[in-house]
Amino acid sequence: MRLGAGRIALAVLAVIVVGVALFGVAKWREINRGRFVSSMFSGVEQVDRFRDMDSYFPVRAFQRSGPVSVLPAGSKITLPETFDWYGETREIASFLDETDTTGLLVAKGDGTLVYEKYWRGNDADTRWISWSVGKSFISALVGIAIEEGKIASIGDQLVKYAPELEGTAYDGVTVMDALEMSSGVAWNEDYSDPESDIAHFGRALALGDSMVDFAKTLKRKHEPGTVNYYNSMDAQVLGLVLQNATGMSPSEYLEKKIWSKIGAEHDGYWVLDDTGTELAAGGVNMTLRDYARFGLLYLNEGSWHGEQVVPADWVKASHTPDAPQLMPGEQEISDTIWGYGYLWWLPREVDGPYAAVGIYNQFIYVDPAHDLVIVKTSANSDYGQTNDETSWREDETVALFEAIAETAGTAN
Repeated sequence: MRLGAGRIALAVLAVIVVGVALFGVAKWREINRGRFVSSMFSGVEQVDRFRDMDSYFPVRAFQRSGPVSVLPAGSKITLPETFDWYGETREIASFLDETDTTGLLVAKGDGTLVYEKYWRGNDADTRWISWSVGKSFISALVGIAIEEGKIASIGDQLVKYAPELEGTAYDGVTVMDALEMSSGVAWNEDYSDPESDIAHFGRALALGDSMVDFAKTLKRKHEPGTVNYYNSMDAQVLGLVLQNATGMSPSEYLEKKIWSKIGAEHDGYWVLDDTGTELAAGGVNMTLRDYARFGLLYLNEGSWHGEQVVPADWVKASHTPDAPQLMPGEQEISDTIWGYGYLWWLPREVDGPYAAVGIYNQFIYVDPAHDLVIVKTSANSDYGQTNDETSWREDETVALFEAIAETAGTAN
């Protein structure tokens, strides 16, 4: 009897072990997703993860079509050895290394590439996560939807197109308020704070929760349209507005209205939550050159080889601050010294270069004065360990771009 009981116990144990193993295999993505999200802003190296997001999250592809638009090689520039940042000299090679740069590209307005280099295992075929650079894609899609009459006006309230938000903190917020990060919804985007709203948002995404449901939990702090406090959820709810207004998901709308028109070189994909909703706050993934094509589209006022893809007046409005809280400079009604447009940043002057910017130092930098687009993809492992420039290094990156623009602008 004792031997029989022992065999039974071993058999039960074997069944439990097999069951746990099968559960682990079935939940492999979710388990790894949780590890990924919990390691963010911890100093852990992220390069392998950032080029393999579809291993962690469900995604939806947006497919390229038609001839690839050629980005011809031009006379290559040599990067300057140093750049100046508020009186301090920085070595460019060291800065690129310290910020875990994976790609850097400089293109003239006609698409000519004057610099292109990859690091840390990336190459021209590597699709890389945009993070908040993707917000500027949402801006472009909103502009197209307005041009087509799918969204009647940026003055319309969000709930007109997203009745799911009625009775929430976003009830009473306009499309323009959300575009300008001026919703007035209470939000803490401190990446160094594990209890911040953005940290809770990330954990909700990792657990497979609905991002729309998460938006419903937020509270109102300011009158809409009065303060500019960065809030990734503002872009997220615009993704919901787009989907309801156009009848297409943001990735489907991007494919039809932009990706199929600008000669993209590769398919891209957009990260989803487990309900199939795009991470509109920053889930776009594409190659370095294709990020550059989007920047060139904006540099050329929304036109691509004679076709107006994004309305020219929308492009202009997107990088033209139109309210006090959006102006560059330190002020109490903004949480940044940079200016802001429609999900585009103005790092210096109102009429200067503008940029799409994502965490870990992702940039599409558009410089009309020098007729340039500069793209940088990175996995700055120090990013977000402090709630200031010491780990962000974003203002430093702009200073780097200014030095590159001076070099490229004087090259033949």
